[in-house]
Amino acid sequence: MTILLMLIPISLVLLGLAVAAFIWAVRRGQFDDLDTPALDILDDEDARKPAHPSKTATSEGDDAASPTDAAGNTGKGDAG
Repeated sequence: MTILLMLIPISLVLLGLAVAAFIWAVRRGQFDDLDTPALDILDDEDARKPAHPSKTATSEGDDAASPTDAAGNTGKGDAG
């Protein structure tokens, strides 16, 4: 029974902290706009970005832009 004398004040202090945290959040504007953050995930970021021309490397030589396999062969008759 004496434990109640300790638990009641502790619970009242915790309740006061929770109310203070709620009041702090309301004053800081945490609950002002609840819809926009939920809809941001549905927004397509690519639609907002301006279109940039792709930067591709142009080369005069055929060997500079040719793909190679794991052994480094270009597949253009360099068998040996």
